[in-house]
Amino acid sequence: MTFDRSILERTPRVLDAALRGLPSQWVHAVTEGVGTWSPYMVVGHLIHCERTDWMVRVETILQHGPTVTFAPLDREVRPDGTLDELLDEFARLRESNLARLNVGPEDLEKEGTHPAFGRVTLDQLLATWTAHDLAHLVQINRVMARRYREQVGPWAEYLSVMQF
Repeated sequence: MTFDRSILERTPRVLDAALRGLPSQWVHAVTEGVGTWSPYMVVGHLIHCERTDWMVRVETILQHGPTVTFAPLDREVRPDGTLDELLDEFARLRESNLARLNVGPEDLEKEGTHPAFGRVTLDQLLATWTAHDLAHLVQINRVMARRYREQVGPWAEYLSVMQF
């Protein structure tokens, strides 16, 4: 499969439509236990990745190949600001990053070095970026749905999102 940026382009709009203007109890809910993330935290994490991960690693692969190891990612950075501010920042950063993302099919097999996995290809990195977005969209919806875990009563048995 060749790289397709359509999911990456849509993620900011999906998040905006799902989260903007929701009451605090929706966006700050943590329903999966201690140390898990609310929708607010997920958006903050996505912003951090836009700043320090995806494009930094793409550019490292294109400029240095496997000779420079990627910096490890701090997954626990705490966001600052309102959710609406975070949504705006994420959209701006994603648009900027995709504008900078100028790769062709000939670049996809170029390699970089991940600090834990060793050699990885640009194609794998781009696929991971897309899957990462999709995973966090699922996470946000799951966390929000689980606010109703007790209220759905016996229907929880039929709602896979309620299963832990």
